[in-house]
Amino acid sequence: MKLVALLSTAALLSSPLLGGDYDAIGKTLRHALPNCGTVAVVCDSVHSKSSVDAIAGGMTGLKVIVMDVKNPQELGRAIASLGSRHPDAILLVAGDKVAGDGTTAATFLIQRMASAKVPTLSITEQGVRQGAALAVGPSTGGKVFANAKMATITGIPIPAGASQI
Repeated sequence: MKLVALLSTAALLSSPLLGGDYDAIGKTLRHALPNCGTVAVVCDSVHSKSSVDAIAGGMTGLKVIVMDVKNPQELGRAIASLGSRHPDAILLVAGDKVAGDGTTAATFLIQRMASAKVPTLSITEQGVRQGAALAVGPSTGGKVFANAKMATITGIPIPAGASQI
C-alpha cells in the first residue's frame, strides 16, 4: 500500500479544470462540515487517476489524502493508516475497481469509518444506499441524497432539502 498526498503545486494549479464530477460534493461537504480540513480517498490510484485529479479539483482548500490500494486485501491496512491520519471525511471514488460505489470493499470502508465517527461521502445515490452519509453529483442530477442513520452516527448534518434514504 502506498500513501499519495495530493498537495503538489502542479496538481493544485491544474485541478480546477478537472473538478467537474466532484464539485457539488465538495461544496456540500464544506457547507455541512465547515471545519473540515482533510478528505481521504481510498482507491487504486493508477486505475482512478482521472477521478483522483477531479477530486483534487472539487476539494479546493482541503487537504486530500489518497490511500492507494490495489486489491480489497489491502483495505485493512489503509483503514489503520487513516486512523493515524485523522481525516474529517472519506470520499468514495465512483467506478473505482477496488473500493468504489457498490463494491463490498466500499461497504467495509463505510462501516469502519462510521465506527470511528468519520462520514463517508459519494457522488452517486448508490453510495448513499450503501451507507455513505451524503451524496450529490452528476448522476443525482444535482440532488443531494442523505443516509439519515449514517449522518446521525457520524455527526454530519443533513442539508436542507436533501432526499433521505
